[in-house]
Amino acid sequence: MLSILAAGSIFFPGLFLLSKRCLKHTPGLALSEGDATIVSARLVSSIQAIMASLAGYIIASSCEDVIEDQHWLTSTYILFAVPYFAYDIYAMFLCYWHKLQVKGHEEEEGGRPKPMGSEVASYLRREFLMVLHHVVMVTICFPVSVFWRQGKGDYFQGVMFMAELSTPSVCLGKILIRYKKQHTLLHKVNGALMLVTFFVCRVLLFPYLYYAYSRYASIPLYTVPLVAPWQCNVGAFCLMAPQVYWFTLICRGAFRLFTGASRSRPPATLNKPDRGCCPGQGAPLPPPANGYSPVPHKADRETDTH
Repeated sequence: MLSILAAGSIFFPGLFLLSKRCLKHTPGLALSEGDATIVSARLVSSIQAIMASLAGYIIASSCEDVIEDQHWLTSTYILFAVPYFAYDIYAMFLCYWHKLQVKGHEEEEGGRPKPMGSEVASYLRREFLMVLHHVVMVTICFPVSVFWRQGKGDYFQGVMFMAELSTPSVCLGKILIRYKKQHTLLHKVNGALMLVTFFVCRVLLFPYLYYAYSRYASIPLYTVPLVAPWQCNVGAFCLMAPQVYWFTLICRGAFRLFTGASRSRPPATLNKPDRGCCPGQGAPLPPPANGYSPVPHKADRETDTH
């Protein structure tokens, strides 16, 4: 167990550092520290999502009995992936910090940088739901999945792994926005893909779990919450609630994208991402971790279709 945890603790931060180094020093790219940090964080998240989805597919497709069948990959990948959520909290903070620097927030203090404690507090307020989600995954979902289940329900665990299938399109959308590519066809196609995959893999996921159990137990779907352990119902609700909230943000962003509500003149330079507002003007906060802002700020109308 400890060796798998150690492997995950080395793999994800190591992949992040290796990716950042390559993006900064590869001829033809030579990204800045901030750009390399943000792109690397998205790349690691996408790789983890692909790994989780593949593991989930292997597990779910190998379990004929949705309760009793077991697969060695279930607990193994849980142990391997747990360090990712701890790493990702720090990676998201680095992205947030670099965005604030680029957008000129440091100038709001008369040229004096804000104390790190103030930046951390601002980050936690801005990304509270995402940070809470990650903390819950480590402190509650991890022990429940590894110990409380007692080897039962590997099929359901595998299906939940496949929720990560929507993550690569979310990450690509953030990168396209950063490089002012929100007026391109790729961004619109990716936005449509994100809308579909997020709805299917993260919102419909939980009703499907109840449906799968109703078929297994040969009982009506509406009776499943009545016979399932109360811990399962509470856990499903707590995990589904933020997904529904984030999906509403995605829908609002997609509506503005496809109706042209946030379309404006193309940016003057496409190779200088996120230069912020003019000197002396207040700069908007970076978009939330889901990549979609529910309210179009002034800067959103110029550089962000979400």
